[in-house]
Amino acid sequence: MAAAFADTLLQRLTWEDLDRSYLRRLVEIARDEDLAGLGLRSRPKVTGDRSTASLGSAARAGRADLVARQDMVACGLGLLPLILTAYGGRASVQLRARDGSTLRAGTVVATLSGDPRTLLAAERVLLNFLQRLSGVATQTKRYVDALGPGRTRLLDTRKTTPGYRTLEKYAVACGGGWNHRLGLFDRVMLKDNHLALIGFDGGDGGGVSRLAAAVAAAKKTSPDLPVEVEVDELAQIPAVIAAGADVILLDNFTRARLRRALALIKGRAFTEASGGITLRSLPGLAGLGLDFVSTGALVHQSVWVDLGLDWQS
Repeated sequence: MAAAFADTLLQRLTWEDLDRSYLRRLVEIARDEDLAGLGLRSRPKVTGDRSTASLGSAARAGRADLVARQDMVACGLGLLPLILTAYGGRASVQLRARDGSTLRAGTVVATLSGDPRTLLAAERVLLNFLQRLSGVATQTKRYVDALGPGRTRLLDTRKTTPGYRTLEKYAVACGGGWNHRLGLFDRVMLKDNHLALIGFDGGDGGGVSRLAAAVAAAKKTSPDLPVEVEVDELAQIPAVIAAGADVILLDNFTRARLRRALALIKGRAFTEASGGITLRSLPGLAGLGLDFVSTGALVHQSVWVDLGLDWQS
């Protein structure tokens, strides 16, 4: 087993890992589409929060609580000060929870205070970010709980919202999951379409030898990266192990076939099951001895949680 890559294969993004300039850019895009029609070919001539401006009231101090309307895992709270700054900085936030904490319905997550015009203008954007990210974290916790304790780790995938990958992968980490590769740059991963490119045709016509040759070539050209290869037949496993694969992705294997695959691999490579992973199927995978189970459902099947901003003064 390529033990040298163990730390690379088990990673969790932290808030400190996220680029602040990237976060500010996302916040500014969200602000400008709300206040100034960013994304429209014909932009409005008059911009800003026309609703609050129509009230004509003088500025005064305001306070509002961000409240969980349902049980959830919190995520994205570090965005709140960045969002308020993007709206002029005339408001501040006092956090009452932390990312990754499990909250009950009715919990006050944060208290925002300052110019009410700032709070009202920023309300939808801050809720959108937190509801989305907390939804991913909450979904992930459900899957982690279904898998249960043990050696097998739950991984996400690259099936993320374009432009939001690091935030969504951070949300997976907050929910107790682990991050698979962050992009095409940090792992060699030979999947079905890559294998089609080299003429791989399964177990016939020299296909397995071509698969093994592709693994060996990847090990030679990218010695600094783990090499993962997708297999869908037991017959492919001995050849890719001999070629030096670090991770073997067992695609859409039944539990019976997973047991046979693990017996063939015998700990000589890391193992990952993927394809058709559900909350119902996870408990049955927990005791097989897999290193990883991966699913894109942590992100693409997640649902926004319900958070609200309750005005106090």
